[in-house]
Amino acid sequence: MNGASRDALAAARERLDALTDSTSVDAARLGEELAAVTALLDREVSLRRVLTDPAQSGEAKAALVQRLLGAQVGGETADLVSGMVRARWSQTRDLVDAVEELANTADLTAAQRRGTLDAVEDELFRFGRIIASSTELRAALTDRKATATAKSELLRSLLGGRADAVTERLVTRLVTAPRGRSLEAGLDSLSKLAADRRSRMVAVVTSAVPLSDQQKQRLGRALAGLYGHQMHLNLDVDPEVVGGIRVQIGDDVINGSIADRIEDAARRLAG
Repeated sequence: MNGASRDALAAARERLDALTDSTSVDAARLGEELAAVTALLDREVSLRRVLTDPAQSGEAKAALVQRLLGAQVGGETADLVSGMVRARWSQTRDLVDAVEELANTADLTAAQRRGTLDAVEDELFRFGRIIASSTELRAALTDRKATATAKSELLRSLLGGRADAVTERLVTRLVTAPRGRSLEAGLDSLSKLAADRRSRMVAVVTSAVPLSDQQKQRLGRALAGLYGHQMHLNLDVDPEVVGGIRVQIGDDVINGSIADRIEDAARRLAG
């Protein structure tokens, strides 16, 4: 997002954080309702145009939201969306993207409250790996001819009882309403959003052999020192990885022979 939309999203994130700081707010329900609003705005082009029209006053747009949603969602959700439409958006689609992000963030907050956020992060990563290794499964989940119900049932058979409820909800929403994104891009976005919940960055670590607890701790400390953020490690094993270990953080790639060489690699990058 650029310009006005970026500022509007930042303000919406702050309002969501302030709202979910209260334990009296049901973050999971908030996420579900915001997801429903996302679907509505994605479907109704004329509505989102009205709600992002700079010629309309913010109060008029907020009043419209209250009339449309007041009886359909909780007061927190209606107030949050009302605040969003008062802001200026550079493009109409930006509003939908923002509401969707808040829906996912609310669900991740619910996981954080229950102490399962780490599990959700790991499950999103593992699911991405499964998709990457199974062209048949990917084809089934991205088949445009398949109904949302059929895809949901397939995901339920794969994840139901095996993954956190938040993971299942996030993945199901992504698969049934991709909104123009690839499955891989959507999973990557969710993984980064989960990491942001704890002000952490995500490092995808591929090693020839499983790392010991000591190596993982040392690697995490070194990367945190290099990037200035707490680091969440998504661990994968590939016997054929060149150099014994590969670490990818965004577009940055660090290679080394073993985990305890990461500090040397970090110093070289910093220099």
